[in-house]
Amino acid sequence: MSATAVATPATSSLRRRALAVGAAVVACLAIWAIGALAGVDYTVENPGQPATVIGAGAIFVVSLGVALLGWATLALLERFAPRFARPVWISLAVMVTLLSFAPLLGTEATGGAKLALGATHVAVAVVLIALLPARRR
Repeated sequence: MSATAVATPATSSLRRRALAVGAAVVACLAIWAIGALAGVDYTVENPGQPATVIGAGAIFVVSLGVALLGWATLALLERFAPRFARPVWISLAVMVTLLSFAPLLGTEATGGAKLALGATHVAVAVVLIALLPARRR
């Protein structure tokens, strides 16, 4: 007898969501790397703080953290408000993405840095909105 693994709906959903988180992180790192190869200076200055260089490590940590928070929020909504989870979560994701641009506007950085960093915000949102919610039947 041979044992074969059968993917249950919960397993395939978990796998799909984990891939979504990974895709969001990879998209952000790709955008950062393209900018770095193009010569973008990722040095940013906030009022009253020393200049900071945004490196690949920071991009990885922040994009992973945000993606995992998005997943957790969706999971909570699905558990406690399953009927409204998808539209509420998408609305929250869009709102959080729009709000995430506020620090970029108040930060001193080159135009290329602001463009690339803003693109990472959009990349996380697009990937997670497209891949995290359960597929409609």
